[in-house]
Amino acid sequence: GRALDNVWIERFWRTLKREYVYLQPADNVNALREGLKKYIHYYNNSRGHSSLDDYKPSDFYEYVA
Repeated sequence: GRALDNVWIERFWRTLKREYVYLQPADNVNALREGLKKYIHYYNNSRGHSSLDDYKPSDFYEYVA
């Protein structure tokens, strides 16, 4: 594979760590899993993305699909 194949997922993991994991450390694995689940839902349904002209990914998908 090419180096650019992973750019989107690498960017997502960077954002996830900076906006959630580092700011809200979990006490145990279950708390981390639940928190990650909530953050990913927020990331896809409530957070605007500059690369999508501040659309939320869920709205953008509905718009282009």
